[in-house]
Amino acid sequence: MYAIVRSGSKQYRVERGQRLLVERLPADEGASVRLEPLLYRSNEIVTDSAALGRVSVTAKVIEHVRGEKLRVFKFKPKRGYKRRTGHRQSLTRIEVTEIATKTAEKAAKAPAAEKAAKAPAAEKAAKAPAAEKAAKAPPAEKAAKAAPRKAAPAKGTSTGRPATEGKAAAGKAAPAKREKAPARKEDSDGS
Repeated sequence: MYAIVRSGSKQYRVERGQRLLVERLPADEGASVRLEPLLYRSNEIVTDSAALGRVSVTAKVIEHVRGEKLRVFKFKPKRGYKRRTGHRQSLTRIEVTEIATKTAEKAAKAPAAEKAAKAPAAEKAAKAPAAEKAAKAPPAEKAAKAAPRKAAPAKGTSTGRPATEGKAAAGKAAPAKREKAPARKEDSDGS
């Protein structure tokens, strides 16, 4: 039995008792954390989200460590540009303590849950016609209580925005088009 879980934007294949390094988790040492399952494999494969909701993967935080130092060197030739930096990733070592499904727990609680569900269902059936009438009434009441909307300003009034159709929309007449001036006559003198 194994599961594929997501932690720190990475995916890991885990089994019960396995230890692994993941990106730093906010939990203290010795605390128990729940990991998000993406796939569960036992006798059958479970990948759909509804069934994965019943799968729980828990792990215990063993220690917080820092990863190996990475050396980063940047160099651009013929420019005298050299930069050297380093990086150490913060990590958490965890041990997977349990991979379980809640189907066994549900099977034991199912008979008691059925009896409890039958009693409220009878009460709900009796209240259903009254609830339907109440659900239909509020929209009519809301419409009656709604405040009247403000009337839109008339075209041409100042709203702080320019008119969409130019000055004609503001009620002003557009200026008349000017006629072209007559072409000049050239003197035959050439002067």
